[in-house]
Amino acid sequence: MNLLRVYTVTLAASGAAVAAYFLLRNKPKTPKELETERRQWLDQVGRITDGTVIDVQELEAGEHKFSTLLIFQYDVAGVSYEASQDVTYLRQLINLHSCRLGLPTSVRYDPQNPGNSMVLSERWMGLRQ
Repeated sequence: MNLLRVYTVTLAASGAAVAAYFLLRNKPKTPKELETERRQWLDQVGRITDGTVIDVQELEAGEHKFSTLLIFQYDVAGVSYEASQDVTYLRQLINLHSCRLGLPTSVRYDPQNPGNSMVLSERWMGLRQ
């Protein structure tokens, strides 16, 4: 009879541990949340340099969905970088028709990883209109 109690208690404890794990674990973040966190982080620690808008492209991301990419170029410590930023969620902040080839811009970049950069966030805009 004692052995049956041990198995019951062990099974109940295992079930409680599994239930606690699924209830308390961190949920995976969506790509939109990850991009928002990246922009907020660059707002805090990023340095600013001069750059140039190269192109604005609208890509089809699925049925009736489009992604807008802002492609830009900048130099940091003698190294030239070319990057793009998905500005789909920030379209209301800028006029994409005024973003033409050669438009001067300010670029905010990570000093530890200059390839991580942006020209637009919720709190900061590097585009010069």
